[in-house]
Amino acid sequence: MRKNTGRMKKLTTAFATMAATAVLLFGAALSDDNTLEVRADGRPVSISSCTISGSDVVCSLSAGSVPASDDGKYYIYADEVYQDGATGQVVAEVAAGSSVTASFPLNYNSADSNLSRKFLVAVKRGGQMVQVSDEHYITNPEAIATHTAPRRDTGIKGILPDLTRCSNGELQDLGIQQIVYNIDMDEICVDASVGGAIPFTYNGQTYYFNGGRIQSFDSMVTTFNKYGIQVTLALLNSGKGPYAQDLIHPDARGADCPSYALNVSDAAGVNHLKAVGAFLSQRYAGKVDNWIIGNEVNARTSWWYTNSTSLDYNVNLYVKAFRILYNEMKGQNANLRIYNSIDQEWNRKSNPGSFLAKAYLDQFNYYMLREGNIDWGLSYHPYNSPLYDPYAWNGPAVWVQSGLTTPYITMQNIDILINYMHQSKFLNPNGEVRSISLAEIGYTSAFGSDKQEASIVYGYLKARSLPDVDAFMLFRQTDDAHEMESHLDMGLYDLNGNKKPSYDIYKNLGTANEAAAKSRASQIIGMDIDQMIAGNIVWTRSGTGVVQ
Repeated sequence: MRKNTGRMKKLTTAFATMAATAVLLFGAALSDDNTLEVRADGRPVSISSCTISGSDVVCSLSAGSVPASDDGKYYIYADEVYQDGATGQVVAEVAAGSSVTASFPLNYNSADSNLSRKFLVAVKRGGQMVQVSDEHYITNPEAIATHTAPRRDTGIKGILPDLTRCSNGELQDLGIQQIVYNIDMDEICVDASVGGAIPFTYNGQTYYFNGGRIQSFDSMVTTFNKYGIQVTLALLNSGKGPYAQDLIHPDARGADCPSYALNVSDAAGVNHLKAVGAFLSQRYAGKVDNWIIGNEVNARTSWWYTNSTSLDYNVNLYVKAFRILYNEMKGQNANLRIYNSIDQEWNRKSNPGSFLAKAYLDQFNYYMLREGNIDWGLSYHPYNSPLYDPYAWNGPAVWVQSGLTTPYITMQNIDILINYMHQSKFLNPNGEVRSISLAEIGYTSAFGSDKQEASIVYGYLKARSLPDVDAFMLFRQTDDAHEMESHLDMGLYDLNGNKKPSYDIYKNLGTANEAAAKSRASQIIGMDIDQMIAGNIVWTRSGTGVVQ
């Protein structure tokens, strides 16, 4: 969640110059929404699939016209994500043709592991290797997973918990079915000199994790599991401590931000990242069902910092990190869901250092389709606009609109996002709509508890009415003093530990007492809440100020 405000700025001259250069060098172009799309013009070979079969990787290749070469062969290269072109390892050679299959060892959990590498085809021409295909990743890492525990999919009702209130039955009293919590790589990564460090050998190298912090997470996760609550963990990179500096991207170092872009630019960062993903997925297999990679990553200057203002560059870095973690984690636990994360600023930036959520999502999906479609999920934060606006059911008309060009997508017009994700180009490999998690959503009581009560009922019922929404994570259980300085009193408890009226409202939702919550919300709103949700009735108001 971000609290920065400001006006949208035009693309910088530097970005325009970079885009023009990309057009000349790589066949790139700016789309109608200013998204930089890199196209691999002039590459006649297509890699249609790369999948694990037994202990091998099998790649299917096709070509409308077989490219000329010195020796009539295709060379299959396995590149690490920081390598480009024919610079990695040659893992297979096959006779060139219009329809060819190439296979090579997966080499799982070895120094030559191909699990999260990218593959490309090259030919030898004039004694030089020339790339003739786009890159492609393995798309079924779950094929080697040894953990296949069933998921805890029992309902969408979730919350960001206050861990000081988790042992007295209050989450059960609330009827919570899911929780979301942050885990920072900086907290868990150490070296061998730290007492109690947990060694983890992966791909031929040994890494160490903070025994104390891991045991705390173990206890937390086990407690939630005991309560029958599904666990989602968001993986962040605050980069404050000494043992995870190699996980900070070089273009992010030296800044002071809540979270940094992950280092996918060199062997040290990539190998460490692979180990982090494998360790966490293995340790919490059957205990943590969902992982979110980063937080609101389109908010560059806050949550996925680099010093570059290029949308394509930043998305490309995120995609590489996502690919690594997806494959390494799903390679341990087949039933995981792994989500990206964007905010509600669909077509308007409140912070000029951010990217539009829609443009970021489009470019992310572009790379996913180009390099091998996988079953990624979307974590979306449909906060009100502005964040402190207390009316979930009656937002400012200037910000909340009914068309695809709406500046913001909140719970009022969340159907725009749902319909957008129904497009064929966004479907998962099975042709299904992807899992959509509303992993962070909250409403303030700063302008009256009644507005918070009605907003929670509206938001939850709207989410529950949408079959594609798999989580509604209320932010948060207890108020935060710093957030309250911006009128973001979003807890169900105040700072003194007193339950607000919204506690009982949220408690009653999804139970036999839900009618009481609906009646209360309908009274506050001035319209029957069931009718409003069923009819998708959207009210908006003029201006942006809070109407008392």
